[in-house]
Amino acid sequence: MEIIKTHYNRRSFLKVSAAAGGGIMLGFNWLMSCAPAGEKAGQLALPDEWFDINAYLRIGNNGVVTIFSPNPEIGQNVKTAMPMIVAEELDVDWSNVLVEQAVLNTEKFGGQIAGGSQSIRQGWKTLRIAGATARRMLMEAAAQKWEVPVSELTTDKGIIKHSSGKTLGYGEVASQAVAMAVPEEVQLKDPKDFKIIGQPIKNVDVKKVITGKPLFGIDIKREGMLIAMIVHAPAFGMRPTSVDDSVARTMPGIKDVFTITSLPDSVEPQWSDVNAFKELVVVVGDNTWNVMQAKKALKIEWEATSPLVSTEDYDKALSDLLEKKADTPARKDGNPDEVFKKAAKIVERTYAAPFLPHNTMEPMNFFAHVTPEKVELTGPIQTPAQLCKTVAAVLNMPEENIAVNMTRQGGGFGRRLYGNFGVEAAVISKYVNAPVKLVYTREDDMTQGTYRPAYKVKYRAALDKDNNLLGITVRGAGVHGSPVFPNRFPAGAVDHYLAENHSLDSNISTGAWRAPRSNFMAIAEQSFLDEVAEAVGKDPIDFRLELLDRAATKPVGERNDYDAARYAGVLKLVREKSNWGEKKDGVYRGVSAYFCHNSYVAQVLDVVVKNSKPVVQKVWCATDCGIVVNPEGAKNQLEGGIIDGLGHTMYSEMTFKEGKPDQSNFHNYKLIRNSEAPLEIECFFVDNGIDPTGLGEPGLPPAGAALANALYAATGKRLTTQPFAKTELQIQAM
Repeated sequence: MEIIKTHYNRRSFLKVSAAAGGGIMLGFNWLMSCAPAGEKAGQLALPDEWFDINAYLRIGNNGVVTIFSPNPEIGQNVKTAMPMIVAEELDVDWSNVLVEQAVLNTEKFGGQIAGGSQSIRQGWKTLRIAGATARRMLMEAAAQKWEVPVSELTTDKGIIKHSSGKTLGYGEVASQAVAMAVPEEVQLKDPKDFKIIGQPIKNVDVKKVITGKPLFGIDIKREGMLIAMIVHAPAFGMRPTSVDDSVARTMPGIKDVFTITSLPDSVEPQWSDVNAFKELVVVVGDNTWNVMQAKKALKIEWEATSPLVSTEDYDKALSDLLEKKADTPARKDGNPDEVFKKAAKIVERTYAAPFLPHNTMEPMNFFAHVTPEKVELTGPIQTPAQLCKTVAAVLNMPEENIAVNMTRQGGGFGRRLYGNFGVEAAVISKYVNAPVKLVYTREDDMTQGTYRPAYKVKYRAALDKDNNLLGITVRGAGVHGSPVFPNRFPAGAVDHYLAENHSLDSNISTGAWRAPRSNFMAIAEQSFLDEVAEAVGKDPIDFRLELLDRAATKPVGERNDYDAARYAGVLKLVREKSNWGEKKDGVYRGVSAYFCHNSYVAQVLDVVVKNSKPVVQKVWCATDCGIVVNPEGAKNQLEGGIIDGLGHTMYSEMTFKEGKPDQSNFHNYKLIRNSEAPLEIECFFVDNGIDPTGLGEPGLPPAGAALANALYAATGKRLTTQPFAKTELQIQAM
């Protein structure tokens, strides 16, 4: 049980009388970021009156509780998990909870963003405080009504109980509770007393999703709304010079064709304003089909404004960088140069990964209605506050006059961190003076950029004559930044260690892609450690555990950003659950373990051969992410991450010919199919009682490495270049 200060003051505490309905709002802007969410049918009918207890809560006069979800929902299930945290400390019956998506309001909710697997981690304490504070105020109201000390009261499932046996429902004192003083400190539950947290609870939107209810941005329909589509340059490094729209303008339902600049040079871009194509040709009409047909009728001439580079050029440039010593190392322990000069044996391997698009199920779209006085923006966005700021700058309008409403998103994976499509919708709406829904086709999205960057990394390990590991070096190069994390494992576990970074400029726009950098580095690092383990004659798990034991008991350096004991814990758990030492005819095994987004994940993967092709038979996944709020959602996240990681590692790549993307839709860009997914996935969680850490991304990075190591067991070939399917795989006999 934890006593915690609420840390409120006059600037963070708001009490405002509501207008109609008799409700009162109490807002706490110290309740920072993170997200609850959704909507759920309760056992009780909708109330006649609502009483707003704080920024996260609204309690009806009959006890129904609405919990608002500040953060965007992109499929990571925060719209269920975050309200569970509030409801737990409020001590309410989950069946009487409704969940609603909040609008953008950073004064109430703090940072509202979906990125970095941080929603649960950053909101854990503040969401608990929100629930506990409301519960305490309700108890104070009941104590005042009964004229008894609060110490004689308890709560259970939305009912306040007195030691005499008297009871009151939360709804019966909600109107009085809002008048109570905000407590200076509140008591949080002991995790052993949790009733909601730790339970497998269904996604609050699941019924609406599977029955096709309008939850997503693409579903938006408004009176007088026009449909807009854009045409961007066919190649990175080109811009439009002339547009012949004579045929398009005569086609049915077409209202206008024009060229815009979505982000003028006068506007200082934010980090979220990544976009290679700011000059766009726009077609506006009365429905999607008409606009799509008019797009095809346009005749546009383009000119090159920067080099038109092909995949081969990037490949060579990154390879050249790997041969150069960095001017300043990102990290250096010991004397790696001297150790490698004296090494009896050197293990060396270079790994490469291509550009990748995000390919969210729901293509980019956004609704905008711009008037001289105000702006309404509604759609799927991971960074609503950043979108608001850019639109305000582009339209020269105060941010307080711009409303941003967040819809549920059909995938994000980092793509919707970059809100160029929302800015474009606003600029188009202003131009045509009408409400507009901008819709990207799959081709528009896939060829627009904001890709996972292309990467290369070279690992080297120095061994002595007795095959003892002496030192490791890693040198990475990538488009718009190196993938290397200099302070991650095995840094801190080796006496002599060197990490170096190189970056390559490009006119191709890049950005975060699920588990940025980690999605590649885990494959390179964990594949290489397997190869080194083989070279020193040790079991792959035993070898890793020896290194982690060194990092735990006698670490090298002080900047190691991982907990070696927790890292080792997931390896030991997955070894136990998978019966690692067990040998089966025709089954080839691989292991990996990786730390990212403050969580630790280890995986063992079994490959079998069917019709001369490798098939992933089973994956065991051990995870240390602290307290698991919703086991069902957590398991879904890990399973999805594993399948996503395996599919992109095995099949996916984005290539270019003189700046033009070679892939434009799923006919020539391969994603994993249902029949190629693992036949079985088992997930296990370390129960250590610590505060939750990230989970939306950590399950993906280890998957590709476990696959690479299993395929090596099956083929005798080290796979170093993604996608693996481009390498001819000859399965060896056991």
